[in-house]
Amino acid sequence: MEKFQENLKQAIRSLQIADHMTYVTFPLVKEQRLILKIFDEIYKSIIGCINAILNYEYLYKRINLYTDNNDNMQTFINKCAKNYTLNNEQIKKIKEILELNKRHKQSAMEFVKKDKVVILSDSLKTQILNIQIIKQYLLIAKELLMKVNERIKE
Repeated sequence: MEKFQENLKQAIRSLQIADHMTYVTFPLVKEQRLILKIFDEIYKSIIGCINAILNYEYLYKRINLYTDNNDNMQTFINKCAKNYTLNNEQIKKIKEILELNKRHKQSAMEFVKKDKVVILSDSLKTQILNIQIIKQYLLIAKELLMKVNERIKE
């Protein structure tokens, strides 16, 4: 099995988990901390899709891969995104998800307030996650996965 196929399989699995947790588990248990776990699965799915795209394009010698993740991300945005018919809004949302994950990993603390999760950075800047935002991110991840599947199966 090629590397891009493994990445795609992992992305599909993460997306299925995120989708199930969003529409089945979360409404049932109503535990706000679950939002962070759902977000993690969405992030894994998007990373899996991006890695699948990069590995697929590299396999057919359309791009070069680098050891630095930032260089690979720039390659994805500048060279691959248009080939996979990703519009600017989708690219912006993908960047937003990646940036939010970075902030989440570096955050001093997170806490639940009413129906949202607040991520507090070291500089006391807050980022809010709620189920509506999670559903938007989930939609972006699904769209990305569909576009990757369309292109790779051709």
